[in-house]
Amino acid sequence: MTAAGRDAELRERARRVIPGGLWGHLNAANLPPGYPQYFARAEGCRLWDVDGREVVDFMCSWGPVVLGHRHPAVEEAARRQAALGDCMNGPAPALVELAERLVGTIPHADWCLLSKNGTDATTACVTIARAGTGRRKVLVARGSYHGAVPWCSPSIAGVTTEDRAHLVFYDYNDIASVEAAAEAVKGDLAAIIVTAFRHDMARALELPDPGFAQALRALCDRESAALILDDVRAGFRLHLGGSWETLGVRPDLAAYSKAIANGHPLAAITGAEWLREAASKVYTTGSFWCGAVPMAAAIATLDELHRIDGPARMRTMGERLRAGLDTGAARHGIAVRQTGPAQMPLMLFEGDEGFRLGNAFCAAALAAGAYFHPRHNMFLSCAHTEADIDRALQAADVGFAAVAKLG
Repeated sequence: MTAAGRDAELRERARRVIPGGLWGHLNAANLPPGYPQYFARAEGCRLWDVDGREVVDFMCSWGPVVLGHRHPAVEEAARRQAALGDCMNGPAPALVELAERLVGTIPHADWCLLSKNGTDATTACVTIARAGTGRRKVLVARGSYHGAVPWCSPSIAGVTTEDRAHLVFYDYNDIASVEAAAEAVKGDLAAIIVTAFRHDMARALELPDPGFAQALRALCDRESAALILDDVRAGFRLHLGGSWETLGVRPDLAAYSKAIANGHPLAAITGAEWLREAASKVYTTGSFWCGAVPMAAAIATLDELHRIDGPARMRTMGERLRAGLDTGAARHGIAVRQTGPAQMPLMLFEGDEGFRLGNAFCAAALAAGAYFHPRHNMFLSCAHTEADIDRALQAADVGFAAVAKLG
């Protein structure tokens, strides 16, 4: 087997034993031709696929890698804990230490629970809100992604009407639609769940309007319902205290995962005092949920993010990337639209409804050494340096040239 065919060979083997070749959002079949499915190694902000290609990574494992792949301090903490034990009959002291760290870091948090992934966390938040209020209805923004189980999955395969019987929809940043949805379920409103910003797939990203965020808080206070912030994707990238801290709005419950342990599998639910008893009664568990290694990794991750002011570092590099992409597009006479926080950017080509231009750009840039995404928000990490951004912008210039040739 030649090096050039290693990825293709693994895909063919996978198709025989894995439905669809791979499950979920990591399936490279959803990306432009030429994107690798299998990777050999990662370090900092660089990836090497199984065919030996090196790229500057702007997906960061779709969000979990916030400090950089294989960050030395995080991996050392994980190794130390692994030498003592990981999946045991109960948790290690790291559980208490991490819970204390999270409660001390996040202003709205009076307590926390830990689990494994974002879906665990958002589902627990909804369940706790229902237990704490004795109500059923949950307001959800149309198009928002909150996980991959029947109540919130973007796919309806295997999903019943009953799975979503108590969801009521509103439009992100539209206060009137929220008020109408709340009025329709008056007396039975358990919670409003909202993402840190509108990051629906394949459309321009939308930051929360401060008035919208404040209106959600006021509505929940008025109706004695829980405001749930789904911070799974944005948590610890925008603000260490929670992504809506800059808006002056604090939730009653929040869900975290992705960046919490720099690639180690972990999630957290944080909550306000009035929901503590409900959280103690809801049955949330998993045989791996007290794994000590990810918790040790999370402690090290939070310590490093505090030490270097990680959100500010990522914002600076994201702004450099954004400015360079704007300049490169203009140089080639191409109209693009960049949206979202600088730490989690998205670039779309104007008028590119079928993503023909975006796919061409990303495929050419990938071949030149930068791993971008044509439809999903990207992710900066603290490992990106000015030199890495400049190297990626050189690859982006190749991508823009490919788009220009399409006319």
